[in-house]
Amino acid sequence: MPKNVTSGNTGNNGNTGSGGKPRMPRRKRTLLILGSLVAGSALVIGALFTWLYTGAKVSTVGAVDFRNALAVPPLAPSTVDADGTRVFDLRMQAGETEFTPGTRTPTWGFNGSHLGPTLRAAKGEKVRVKVANTLPEESTVHWHGMHLPAAMDGGPHQTVPAGGSWAPEWTIAQPASTLWYHPHPHGATESHVQRGLAGLLLLDDAESAPLPLPKTYGTDDIPVIVQDVTFDGAKLDHGHKLMRNVGFLGDRTMVNGTLEPYVTVEDELVRLRLLNASTARVYTFGLDDGRAFRQIASDGGLLEAPHTTSRLRLSPGERAEIVVRMQPGERRILRSYPLDAGLDFWNQRFGGGDDSFDVMQLRAAATLRPSAELPAALVAPALPTGEDSARSRFFELKMSGINGRKMDMSRVDETVTRGTAETWTLRNDDGMPHNFHVHDVQFRVLDINGAAPPPSLRGPKDTVFIPSGSTVRIALRFDGPADPDTPYMYHCHLLYHEDKGMMGQFVVVDPSRPPSTPKPPPASGPHQH
Repeated sequence: MPKNVTSGNTGNNGNTGSGGKPRMPRRKRTLLILGSLVAGSALVIGALFTWLYTGAKVSTVGAVDFRNALAVPPLAPSTVDADGTRVFDLRMQAGETEFTPGTRTPTWGFNGSHLGPTLRAAKGEKVRVKVANTLPEESTVHWHGMHLPAAMDGGPHQTVPAGGSWAPEWTIAQPASTLWYHPHPHGATESHVQRGLAGLLLLDDAESAPLPLPKTYGTDDIPVIVQDVTFDGAKLDHGHKLMRNVGFLGDRTMVNGTLEPYVTVEDELVRLRLLNASTARVYTFGLDDGRAFRQIASDGGLLEAPHTTSRLRLSPGERAEIVVRMQPGERRILRSYPLDAGLDFWNQRFGGGDDSFDVMQLRAAATLRPSAELPAALVAPALPTGEDSARSRFFELKMSGINGRKMDMSRVDETVTRGTAETWTLRNDDGMPHNFHVHDVQFRVLDINGAAPPPSLRGPKDTVFIPSGSTVRIALRFDGPADPDTPYMYHCHLLYHEDKGMMGQFVVVDPSRPPSTPKPPPASGPHQH
């Protein structure tokens, strides 16, 4: 006789509940719970990414009042020794700067609390710069774009200790150009530049002097040192936001240390000497009405002829000189537009490529002084062409190091022979933008991804922007003094990348003398008081 099966007994087999309803199998319940957790996490992550992506875009277009007259860095005074040496004095010092009235921000500067004076010298002059370091830590002063002996270069081997001094001297042996000076301590360059240690170094020569170009400093020849900043209360914020692998990106810009700047223009043509002194941000300069302007110079001096354009891209460390024609009484804005460099959506947004800034206002007087027309030709070509290169070298650019190696102060990475030209191939497959700066030389950009460079990159260059997926070939000539014991640098000038070791060293040698191994700088630096 069959046994009666009660509902209670059935509930014990795991398929029904106490109320007689079917119970979900334990494995299925677990999978549903895990699925809910994964879906919830995905929603949270998606919402977080959307928030980060949306918040990563910065724009000050239309939001700048331009209430402050542009500060123009003073020309540094100098003396001339009996032997004709022009002598400058630079003092690295800490201080406070009022970027906004009544708010004191801790900063560093040369001969003042922030930035430094403009040094000016002429081709053929011998110069000496007496550098005193009154900062609480060691630093250096690198003469970016200058052709000079390696021991005078101001790279990481020429440290100036706290309380110490250094007096490099050299003869100016290059054309008229807009150069600059800034610190270069290994591992700390980004923070030293961000705090305010930077200034211009202008060179003149007999070839450019007779050209009818705007040339009255501070009047129709304006220095434009552009930096991006973020303020944390009264302090400068130097932090790197999440997913910003290029380094520091600020939420506003200043020019010559002036927030919301305007400059009064009293001539029909005004020359702007643009310097990207930011540590990671790439700017695409143009005017707000889209008008064309004339580029007359790049990093290392004048172009062969003026180039007409409405957009000009500068990565950190690059310079360019442009001439803008103004109409009486008008107001125009120098703007930085979003970057068009073929970046993927990630780097475009989190690398600052979607950002835009109103940088500076140009205010034309009601009546403008007439300006001479720009000449059709500027200077004769003098750059190496690559045709006589003695050898080629390849450089793979990665955040982890150049050619797979991080910077080592005691290692010479490349040895070049004095008096020879070379072709260097620069390849970036790192998934993020980089640029490449070479000390001591001005090079020619031969091609970019196999194509001729745009006119803006056909002049003398010491720094070039290289987006991921790009190959750039450059031609260089090493005609300075040989020094097998003291290296020059080549590195990414996105300073966070440089500080993390994206840098290498090369020495220049005579054909008959082999190089030696450079020694790390002594703790006392080059000289002390």
